[in-house]
Amino acid sequence: MAVHPGQAGLTFYLAYVLLGLASGFVAGLLGVGGGLIIVPVLTWLFALQGFAAAYNIHLALGTSLAVIVLTSVSSLRAHHGHGAVRWDIVGRISPGIVLGTLAGAIAAAWLADRDLRLFFTVFLFYAATQMLLGFRPPPSRTLPGWPGMTLAGGVIGGVSSWVGIGGGTLSVPFMTWCNVKLHHAIGTSAAIGLPIAVAGALGYAWSGHRIEGLPAASIGFVHLPALAAIAAGTWLTAPLGARAAHRLPVGRLKRIFAGLLYVMGVRMAYSLF
Repeated sequence: MAVHPGQAGLTFYLAYVLLGLASGFVAGLLGVGGGLIIVPVLTWLFALQGFAAAYNIHLALGTSLAVIVLTSVSSLRAHHGHGAVRWDIVGRISPGIVLGTLAGAIAAAWLADRDLRLFFTVFLFYAATQMLLGFRPPPSRTLPGWPGMTLAGGVIGGVSSWVGIGGGTLSVPFMTWCNVKLHHAIGTSAAIGLPIAVAGALGYAWSGHRIEGLPAASIGFVHLPALAAIAAGTWLTAPLGARAAHRLPVGRLKRIFAGLLYVMGVRMAYSLF
């Protein structure tokens, strides 16, 4: 029996909006994908609403990627306006990105909830440590050829589809390691995030369209009420976060955010047991 979203009441819709406000501000402030916040919180909110426990994280991942589709366009336009997008890199890596993301999103339907939670938990600790220490591989080489770029895109897309992010946590270190200037790597990562989100959202929508017991008002593993409310929140606060980044001590805020990711990682790990 499908669970009608109206049964959750207005409280959950308000929670979705608040989640969008928070994730949008953090994304604009720190230049990270909001999925690192959206996925664990949505998984918890879906559980509180009594949605099918076996697919809560699948719903959270698909919905997160759909939100990124709607919110990444403004980031892409801003970076393009500053001439920071390397479209030659986008063109070379996008085929692998799309194939890897689609394959990962479709394969996720056959993965157990526990497996996806475990993968996401490990990634949370990785992302938190990267943000806390600020480490990046030394820029000691150039970008690989088409086979290497396709393989890199496939890995970035596949991992991103399993953690519900736009890929910047992986693509920026990869490009800086290949001697791409940092501001070009960040701008190009914003462009790469759009095909990741589109392919991932479509993949999760398709792979979940025959699953029974999903909540009403969902297209496969994309929950439309959560998508609309979270996207509305992120559109409001992402520009505010971007402006605040020029006035606040971002280094200290990154450490605070890393701590938040560790807390979320510990909570997600606890849910495994």
